[in-house]
Amino acid sequence: MATRSLPGYVPIAAPAHRARDNGRTAATRWAPGLESMEPPTPHTTWLQDFLLNPHAADIVGYLRAARSAGGPVLDLGAGAGRLTVPFAHHGFRVEAVDRDAAGLTMLREWAARGGRRTEQSVITTCTELSRLQLEGTYGFVMLAGAMVAALSPCVRAALLDEVTAHLHPGGALALDFTAHHRAELLGEPERSWTFRVPRFDGIDETAFARQRFEPSTMREEVLFRTEQFGAQGVLRQEFGTSKWIVDPDALAIELRQAGLRILARDSRPLDARTDSVFLLCERRDTRLDRRPVARRLDIVRPESSIMA
Repeated sequence: MATRSLPGYVPIAAPAHRARDNGRTAATRWAPGLESMEPPTPHTTWLQDFLLNPHAADIVGYLRAARSAGGPVLDLGAGAGRLTVPFAHHGFRVEAVDRDAAGLTMLREWAARGGRRTEQSVITTCTELSRLQLEGTYGFVMLAGAMVAALSPCVRAALLDEVTAHLHPGGALALDFTAHHRAELLGEPERSWTFRVPRFDGIDETAFARQRFEPSTMREEVLFRTEQFGAQGVLRQEFGTSKWIVDPDALAIELRQAGLRILARDSRPLDARTDSVFLLCERRDTRLDRRPVARRLDIVRPESSIMA
């Protein structure tokens, strides 16, 4: 990910811990839908962690679903182990897949600090998801942190086929994504945000984000500009991320074509035009249990997953 200096950039001031959306103060603790698909660098880690705040408590829901389905677990887009290491600590064997070798190194170091059992429960695979060729079989597969938006529809369909072919009987796939209301995309295809990034290392960081949607191509571009004030001076930087807009109806068709059935769908608003959606799926020829779908929602994602 390229990061370059911005010599003349001065961000708009914003109240701490609140975001301003197109001049309006957003009633959330984050700017929703701004997750970056790029590997973090030492200077972007705090910001990128903050952008994942809508998913901060999702580990509880994923763990509950995994306990119902059983292992082994496959974590696609694992990053530095946000879900992999806690899963291993809870007794699951986990294969973590990510394209970022540095992130997987951090994951293994974190697992090693968790003790011998946790370390030995984790294996890592460094590859692009578009090139993934699985060898084992899994009880539970997760595509968390809105990672599905990093995949083009073509790559997404091929990945779903690959995952389905390697699911145990009774196994499950769980994923989440940010759903943007289409009418809002057409009415306001460009949005801007200014917010403080919560940090606990003595650095004061302010970020400006410009979000641009292209509904005709289902693409989304986000440009970030930040200023970090610390004892060593001021660091100004810029980086961007490119994503695919996830169409919930198209995704449902892709899941069905891959041989998967949606067991549970939990949709919760992040703001007036953006929802956080969690899906739990199974192979169509099996069932995890006989409980009605509505009952499964309370084992998938707790209320604390979306913190208003």
